[in-house]
Amino acid sequence: MILIEAIESTKIAVEQILVSKLRSFLSILGVVIGISVVILMGWLVYALDTVVESTFQIMGTDMLWVSRFDWAGGKSWEELRNRKKLKLDIAEEFKAQMASAELVTIQTSAWGNNAIKYAGETYQGMNIEGDDFSFQYTPNGEITEGRYFSQMELQHAANVAIIGTKISDAVFPTGGADGKTIKIKDKNFLIIGIFKKQGTMMMDFIDNRIAVPLSTFLLVYGKERDVSIGVKAGNLEKLDEVRYETQGIMRSLRNLHPGQEDDFSINESKVFEETTKTIRLAVYSVGIGMTALSFLVGIIGIMNIMFVSVTERTKEIGIRKAVGAKNRSILMQFIIEAAMLCLIGAIFSFILCSILVLVVANVLPKFVPNTAFLSPTLPMNLLVIASFISIFVGIIAGLIPAIRASKLDPIDSLRYE
Repeated sequence: MILIEAIESTKIAVEQILVSKLRSFLSILGVVIGISVVILMGWLVYALDTVVESTFQIMGTDMLWVSRFDWAGGKSWEELRNRKKLKLDIAEEFKAQMASAELVTIQTSAWGNNAIKYAGETYQGMNIEGDDFSFQYTPNGEITEGRYFSQMELQHAANVAIIGTKISDAVFPTGGADGKTIKIKDKNFLIIGIFKKQGTMMMDFIDNRIAVPLSTFLLVYGKERDVSIGVKAGNLEKLDEVRYETQGIMRSLRNLHPGQEDDFSINESKVFEETTKTIRLAVYSVGIGMTALSFLVGIIGIMNIMFVSVTERTKEIGIRKAVGAKNRSILMQFIIEAAMLCLIGAIFSFILCSILVLVVANVLPKFVPNTAFLSPTLPMNLLVIASFISIFVGIIAGLIPAIRASKLDPIDSLRYE
């Protein structure tokens, strides 16, 4: 019986919406805006999660990086700068002692405005790094063209280089970088490979690097350089064990007494989780505020329209009650009508947002680097969420007018003009 009443109420609601198309459209504008904010906020958070996941994959979720500096920024710059340098001999001794890790690699770098020369042109802004042979087995050591340098080239400090995709595109826009010779510090380097493109919004610099053998780097830039030690646990289950062993070995090699604070940092990808949470919280806060305001406007608009609708159909309500319609039928009719208005608003929102994200995802990367992570489609779960929210908003907006309509006296309603 209730199902039949619901079907009948739905038919009446559809008829009333179609009769007053313009009024119905204007009444759902606030809901359209509110639902659009919900959808776009969900899309942005989904995109953000994609960036974070990609960044963690680049860094390696099972990787630890031992360095003089702290990625999390928990220490003052002056304190970090005054720490003893992490030298190559310490790193090599650490590598010899580490037992629980899958692999240990050593890396050093020269960040900043490094220059390379090719065909008489100078290109600025490169990051140069010196890598151990085992670096190729880390997440950001993957190459797509050419090869990695060999153990022999590492031992003999060969002048070979692997370049990132941003450098390849800038210096060799038509391709064919492999086999070309570039100058670094006025020394010739043969390009033997190109790193896989991995840059994200959070790690744009990863594609703007040139890697040379660690031994070659130290000859060119000086042997008294800070190095970093990459420790690959092999899986997340072993990460804690590897971290504890790393800390123990480093404290021993740095001659730290019990109770002394570490004068090195063990960095890992999870240090960026707090930054991610802050960004996500900011997106949610702005989105929730805008959504609440839009829904408030939408609820007031739909409630007003429903009150007008009740007033206009007072005589109709009286007739329906006179022929036996129950209060719950009248109540259901107006609640369903309000919910349908909001559901239609959600459908409009999804169509508009789908067009918007398609345009943004295809156009924005042409003007803003590293925005290719934006999906051109909306996750389907957002449609489900938007639909439920819109129906809920419709029920809230239509509840008071519906209660008023259901309690109208049939005799007074029949006399209403």
